[in-house]
Amino acid sequence: MAPLDELQWLDATAQAELVRRGDVHPRELVAAALRRIEALNPALNAVVWRRAEEALAEAGRVDRSLPFAGVPMLLKDLMGEMAGTRNSAGCRLLKDNVCGYDSELAARLRASGALVVGRANSPEFGLVPTTEPLLHGPARNPWDTARSPGGSSGGSAAAVASGMVPAAHGNDGGGSIRIPSSCCGVFGLKPSRGRTSLGPARGDVLLGLVSEHVITRSVRDSAALLDALAGPAPGDPYAAPAMEGSFLAAAAATRRPLRLALQDASPYGGPVHPECAAAVRCAAEALESLGHEVVEHRLPLDGEEVVTAFTVLWLSSAAEAVEGLCFAAGVPAAEPFFEPLTLVLAELGNRYSARELLRAHASLQRAARGVARSLAGFDAWLTPTLAQLPPPLGAFLPDPAAPTKDALLKGFHFTPFTQVANFAGLPAFSAPTHWSAEGLPVGVHAMGHYGSEGTLLRLAAELEEALPWFQRRPPEPGVPNL
Repeated sequence: MAPLDELQWLDATAQAELVRRGDVHPRELVAAALRRIEALNPALNAVVWRRAEEALAEAGRVDRSLPFAGVPMLLKDLMGEMAGTRNSAGCRLLKDNVCGYDSELAARLRASGALVVGRANSPEFGLVPTTEPLLHGPARNPWDTARSPGGSSGGSAAAVASGMVPAAHGNDGGGSIRIPSSCCGVFGLKPSRGRTSLGPARGDVLLGLVSEHVITRSVRDSAALLDALAGPAPGDPYAAPAMEGSFLAAAAATRRPLRLALQDASPYGGPVHPECAAAVRCAAEALESLGHEVVEHRLPLDGEEVVTAFTVLWLSSAAEAVEGLCFAAGVPAAEPFFEPLTLVLAELGNRYSARELLRAHASLQRAARGVARSLAGFDAWLTPTLAQLPPPLGAFLPDPAAPTKDALLKGFHFTPFTQVANFAGLPAFSAPTHWSAEGLPVGVHAMGHYGSEGTLLRLAAELEEALPWFQRRPPEPGVPNL
């Protein structure tokens, strides 16, 4: 058994095995996570609300036969509703909001035996690829606290990377699981559209862009948690093809040679940092040494058309979120209820007509079909996860005196590879296979065909073995940077 002070560095699978064997009581796991949060959160601000007494009480009665019995986890402060927990979506208007029901994801996570110990920091409505809400303050990257952990699941990624919890909930509408996974040196899988349910309150989000899953340190945890979370719920508008067997078994299956497309240039024509290009090149070499075929192949995307259409959906979503809350709460669309950038994005979104929104959606659907045709002869598309290293805090924040949508446009050049999987509805992961000369994590990204999570998880497991990251740990308190 691992010493108690090392429990936080075990993955969720290993922690649950200790519980099943009776080597560790679930209360010990929860207490260890809460101590770690207490010690590190002043520096990282990854956790914005704690659920200590309730989680400790639940630890005393959890069924130890469940797959993740007693394992402490976090829910993101955006979606993932769970009755009795606070959920602000990073918005000051919702700072005292308490959920009255369980989302399908939260219900399934709890049914797996996981114990929710709190909420992870998220930007307001998840609109930007960093985690710096005015309500809670910025989350910080464990590898360099002057840098962003990414977003919008930045608090989740920072918590997992720093050993607060072995897994944390995330959602992904343009890369929000994969972006922070790359920035923080952890593993993040965005499932296929419809693989995990958004119910009961939602059929889809952003016309199908958003998927829910988790951020983990190990591939096996991501696969096993997908087994627990996957599958449609009554009323869901669509569902991904059913998996034959389990995702966990697929991740451990005997490898077969794959044909992989490789692209290290941005689909939108912007610059790609040399370390990001090096990450995917190194991963490609490792995969070739394992018998896979890697072919240079650029997707035929019209970058300007995609960015324009994606922006229409994103800004319309901001407008809908603000207008809906204003109507429900009887308040104006103004500060101090919403952040200046959110108000600007919502105002811009209000300028689009329903016709323009539908036209943008159709444009992205055409682009998605082009992606599918272009990748028909390949098993997956390999790219860097991001075009830049983890940015300094504040890099995406507008001038408070004159906020514009420039922060959103900067985001496209930061994350040119991740958005493709969202508008195409395809599964994709970020794996932390590379570290820069400065000691910053750099992710490699792989996107597969619809419903091909099993193939992607097997590929990720091979990368995890060939270019291991699990034993890497960020600095501890008392070390410069933290």
